[in-house]
Amino acid sequence: MNALIVATIVGGLAIDQHWAWHGQVLVSALTWLLFLALWGKSDAHHRPALFACLLFATAGEVFLSLVWGLYEYRLGNIPLFVPPGHVLLFFLGTQLAQRLPDGREWWIAAFALPVVLAFAWVGRDTMGPWLYALFLACMLLSPSRKLYAIMFVLSLAMELYGTWMGNWVWAVQVPWLGLRADNPPIAAGAFYCVLDLLVVSIATKPGLSRFSGAAEKNRDCPGFQSPARVEGSAMTDSHQAATCSARSSSR
Repeated sequence: MNALIVATIVGGLAIDQHWAWHGQVLVSALTWLLFLALWGKSDAHHRPALFACLLFATAGEVFLSLVWGLYEYRLGNIPLFVPPGHVLLFFLGTQLAQRLPDGREWWIAAFALPVVLAFAWVGRDTMGPWLYALFLACMLLSPSRKLYAIMFVLSLAMELYGTWMGNWVWAVQVPWLGLRADNPPIAAGAFYCVLDLLVVSIATKPGLSRFSGAAEKNRDCPGFQSPARVEGSAMTDSHQAATCSARSSSR
């Protein structure tokens, strides 16, 4: 599933860019089919996370692109492959977060800081420090730090590829704030981290425990299936694994 997600993102953006309107329709159909396949192999315990990600991603795209005007897609719309694409990227992030050694999430944050500050210092991306602060807030507010660190890097890679291909472009002058943004902003991953923070917060609410893997029952981390063994359980289990890691390191 991971390799298929990467191939869909990389190949899909290339098709969307080089095959005009028909390419976007084809990529949207393929992305939704892959999303439905992921939905189908996920049991009822983990589907709330997928659905929450789809809803939040759609709302976020409408606000950030059509209302705020931070970026614009090449046809001036929001491609239909974008919301389910966010779900696929989120799922991929949960898989990779499981493999990140303890403590490395802070290495990622530390390595990103001088780059963000350098871009802001020369006036290339003055929005960067504000986005980086948002990224740090996500890291501090939730134990799912590995997920946010992975998504910060993973989303930047996708942003660099997508803007290089010309699928979307970020506004140089940030509307409403009077800041300057690179294309893409060096800390654009902060937006993805906020999305993931919302998703894991909703998916692990006690009221959803009967759907989301019984988060309260697993509060002391008594053992759960790793996404490496059961990919369909990645969304909730990633949050639980990060919680266990955070508690262990604080003792």
